[in-house]
Amino acid sequence: MRLLVTGGLGFIGSNFVRHMLKKSPSTRIVDLDLCTYAGNPANLRGMDGAGRHRWVRGDIADAAVVDRCMKGVDAVVHFAAETHVDRSILDPGAFLRTNILGTRVLLEAALQHKVRRFVHISTDEVYGSVARGESKEGDPLEPNSPYAASKASSDLMARAYHRTFGLDAVITRCSNNFGPYQHPEKAMPLMITNWIEGKPFPLYGDGMNVRDWIHVLDHVRAVETILRKGKAGEIYNIGGAFSMTNKELVHRVRRIMGVGPELIQPVADRLGHDRRYAVDCRKLRSLGWKHSMGFDESLRRTVQWYRENASWWRAIKGKGSFKTYYKKQYKAGAK
Repeated sequence: MRLLVTGGLGFIGSNFVRHMLKKSPSTRIVDLDLCTYAGNPANLRGMDGAGRHRWVRGDIADAAVVDRCMKGVDAVVHFAAETHVDRSILDPGAFLRTNILGTRVLLEAALQHKVRRFVHISTDEVYGSVARGESKEGDPLEPNSPYAASKASSDLMARAYHRTFGLDAVITRCSNNFGPYQHPEKAMPLMITNWIEGKPFPLYGDGMNVRDWIHVLDHVRAVETILRKGKAGEIYNIGGAFSMTNKELVHRVRRIMGVGPELIQPVADRLGHDRRYAVDCRKLRSLGWKHSMGFDESLRRTVQWYRENASWWRAIKGKGSFKTYYKKQYKAGAK
């Protein structure tokens, strides 16, 4: 199988590339990634052997680059996106260009090149805050952040290309991921790395916002399952089945790492902060997928990875751009 993977230098994309290259010797991957601040070639160090993985530095909104990468491709797995909610609040424009316009460029090229399958990776945030129960694939979309709105728009564009033009497009919507190679601007690695450094972790609001967590390796296994077995035009929720408040998560990680509660720093709540996410993923389970490990085991492995790979995340957190962002995002909101 010849795959075009967009955003393969990012967190989930790089874990997917590693998974597919290790599991399927016949798989060849063209990795289209602009290598923005969130894309990191170090995420795929050592994976270029035998010519099975090729990174093309390019913008998914650049039709000429996309056209070149799409030639001879069997399927597209589209991870590339601006993803951080906090950054979407600071600068929504970048999210509209990449997540909506870039997705349309990819869909059009996939249609023209008669690609057999297009897997569009989305998020449970498109459903908005869910007071009770679990979001199902047919539920209304009620995104509340610029990030979530841009992903909902790209979902609808993928759906339109299936319904209008017959493109074999499938949409996935996953809950919160954690695991190796996650950029330390995100909650879990920020928490772990700050505490390794002896620094406080900024906890938004009252900490009672509820999230559903899934290890990234279970997510990429789900994406592979949907790539191979999913039905054209369908949406598949990918849930973690490990739902808890942010406060509970913080204390679980704190106990594993052996740090005190004084390293939790309350900060002003995020604008438009959704209270609760939860998804029903029975449709995905009907394809034969299930979780491979429990939450506590996944959490311990994740903490251990960041302890053993300090050079990877220190190189990111040491950059002036990261420090500027961190100061802007959290210092003004400290309580």
